[in-house]
Amino acid sequence: MSEARYVTSSYCLDGDCVAVAADAGGGVVLKDTKGSGTLSFTADEWSAFLAGVRAGEFDDARLRG
Repeated sequence: MSEARYVTSSYCLDGDCVAVAADAGGGVVLKDTKGSGTLSFTADEWSAFLAGVRAGEFDDARLRG
């Protein structure tokens, strides 16, 4: 997947970030910008993850007030 076009958040200033790229099958590939491994997700898995983020499923209870 060396040809993937990875992007990082504009908040990534020190280089220790997560980068994301679309894959040819419509899924997503994630990598740590300081490492060499990747994680691959299908389009359905990625959609489920984003829905969970939007629903607050991964919020830290200490931050909810």
